Amino acid sequence: MASHIVGYPRMGPKRELKFALESFWDGKSSADDLKTVAADLRSSIWKQMAAAGIKYIPSNTFSYYDQVLDTTAMLGAVPPRYGWHGGEIGFDTYFSMARGNASVPAMEMTKWFDTNYHFIVPELGPEVNFSYASHKAVDEYKEAKALGVDTVPVLIGPVSYLLLSKPAKGVEKSFSLLSLLGKILPIYKEVISELKAAGASWIQFDEPTLVLDLESHELQAFSGAYAELESTLFGLNVLIETYFADIPTEAYKILTALKGVTAFGFDLVRGTKTIDMIKSDFPKGKYLFAGVVDGRNIWANDLTASLCVLTDLEAVVGKYKLVVSTSCSLLHTAVDLVNETKLDREIKSWLAFAAQKVVEVNALAKALAGQKDEVFFSANAAALASRKCSPRVTNEAVQKAAAALKGSDHRRATNVSARLDAQQRKLNLPILPTTTIGSFPQTLELRRVRREYKANKISEDDYVKAIKEEIGKVVELQEELDIDVLVHGEPERNDMVEYFGEQLSGFAFTVNGWVQSYGSRCVKPPIIYGDVSRPKPMTVFWSSMAQSMTARPMKGMLTGPVTILNWSFVRNDQPRHETCYQIALAIKDEVEDLEKAGINVIQIDEAALREGLPLRKSEQAFYLDWAVHSFRITNCGVQDTTQIHTHMCYSNFNDIIHSIIDMDADVITIENSRSDEKLLSVFREGVKYGAGIGPGVYDIHSPRIPSTEEIADRINKMLAVLETNILWVNPDCGLKTRKYAEVKPALKNMVAAAKLLRTQLASAK
Repeated sequence: MASHIVGYPRMGPKRELKFALESFWDGKSSADDLKTVAADLRSSIWKQMAAAGIKYIPSNTFSYYDQVLDTTAMLGAVPPRYGWHGGEIGFDTYFSMARGNASVPAMEMTKWFDTNYHFIVPELGPEVNFSYASHKAVDEYKEAKALGVDTVPVLIGPVSYLLLSKPAKGVEKSFSLLSLLGKILPIYKEVISELKAAGASWIQFDEPTLVLDLESHELQAFSGAYAELESTLFGLNVLIETYFADIPTEAYKILTALKGVTAFGFDLVRGTKTIDMIKSDFPKGKYLFAGVVDGRNIWANDLTASLCVLTDLEAVVGKYKLVVSTSCSLLHTAVDLVNETKLDREIKSWLAFAAQKVVEVNALAKALAGQKDEVFFSANAAALASRKCSPRVTNEAVQKAAAALKGSDHRRATNVSARLDAQQRKLNLPILPTTTIGSFPQTLELRRVRREYKANKISEDDYVKAIKEEIGKVVELQEELDIDVLVHGEPERNDMVEYFGEQLSGFAFTVNGWVQSYGSRCVKPPIIYGDVSRPKPMTVFWSSMAQSMTARPMKGMLTGPVTILNWSFVRNDQPRHETCYQIALAIKDEVEDLEKAGINVIQIDEAALREGLPLRKSEQAFYLDWAVHSFRITNCGVQDTTQIHTHMCYSNFNDIIHSIIDMDADVITIENSRSDEKLLSVFREGVKYGAGIGPGVYDIHSPRIPSTEEIADRINKMLAVLETNILWVNPDCGLKTRKYAEVKPALKNMVAAAKLLRTQLASAK
């Protein structure tokens, strides 16, 4: 019985690729140095899968930045601003598209479906001259072959590529991206022909958009595209892989009828209804790649339950046509549990990271073939049983408090405009008030202090002194820049979720459980294994200290319950919303303690609210209802004069704007600059928003420093659709990953732009 892995993490078990990329970007190492690290990582991944017994090993799932950007490079779809004039795309052009450069901004970045991974959005239009400009897929197939590993090259399918793209600047928004299918398929044919010539016998097309609610003309594009590719694909086994959700009935029919396709891959962890469709109608003689091992979480698979599912499917598709697989790429999980030497032994026994999931896939395949490893299966059963009855998982007081939430919608008693009036009387802010999102640059020195404190190398007094000094510098800098509402800069925080998780019960932490978020940026999601509560205040000490250093308002900075949930590995033994309500109650305690300590502005970040939105429209209302309710629970008990802010990151908010309004925050700051002010179109279309709002005026994910004029121009665009008295001026996101050399001039220009417009507005009156 065969086994398959959809894709594998590319950063390396100890983030080797991250450090190699950042060293290269900083000019400390050469392109060859970077290529050597990358080749070593690819080689070790292929050999590891081969040694584990995996039959269908993927290649071309490695990337220096992002797999969609790799496809853009393969198709030569480089926006003209990057000055590329043909030939094989090199690092200069590639990283300029990803990160921007001194003269031009980066391409837009947005969430990959409902994950915390971000992809670079292709910018397309009728004028794009596509050409075969990156031979990466073929090169990596040959590289694996030279190492003695025959792989399945993976390409993002042509239809999903176009559906994930956007019309370039200056192209009509109504432009049909699918009309470009005829222009990109010839390049796909070239790639396929080269892979065939290199000896490939299988090819995998990832077409994840098939799980979305597509219109019939979009579904027909799949039929047309694969019919067009059929003759080129002749002689190859073709796998079409879908993931992240159930595939809708109509899409399933279209997919399983595609010409020239040998195999179909489905996510059977999040797509449990798909199993019923397979059982009632699966095409004869085709392969089923059954994604039964969860690629998006870190819990050990229930091998016995999976084996039951597989046995049922085997009866439908036939013994030699069933392949055991992961539900999606393992990119979305941590790399290897072996590197977790400090994790509690009991909790560790409940987990499986990417390397362990590879072993699980193979164990299931062998069991199906009649070679069940009884020792492995019984160890798995014992671990699952220990998790089920462990006293660390359940806290009755928390369960009771969460159950008592039913029956109230937890809204603040006064409406937002009356609250804003009360807050303005207290805070006395100018029009177009300036603020930042929370974090300030984290210097190497600061990271060293935190690391040494964690390792007990410096005393608590020395640690507090060092952090206090850093907060003092950040406060002084903001006063010098004349920012209106200050932040303390978060020098004590490693990560906006981990920091809180470390102080809440029911959370466990890894040392090397890193997951790629975008480019070289990795996050280390906490593991929520049990009921969540707050034993003691988490941020009050630092926020009070920062407020004592200034007469200006100092924001208390918290991460919201939905973001903590969506950016953690969440327990899978109770519904997600129940866990979210527990976190909301813990954050509510913190909000009320901050208010008692004299903090008048409290920001509760919900950066990841949009990200958790189910992919299928039929499931979205329920999610938005409990997610928005969770946010309101956190601040329903504060006084009218306490101003509640929230912040949201990279996302497409237009379709959930009414839920955002329903959160009932006093002020919302929101990513805007990198997506061509897409957000503003909501307000142009007449949505009325009465609370404070700060669409980001510059992109902090790029080292580029925007001019005062550029920022003023952005603010003017906002003033065209938003009332002067509700608009705030702020960057897109926190400044943690930037350097002070970039932050100071950018913020200086931001404040200057706000003042310039205040003057213009005053003289216009």
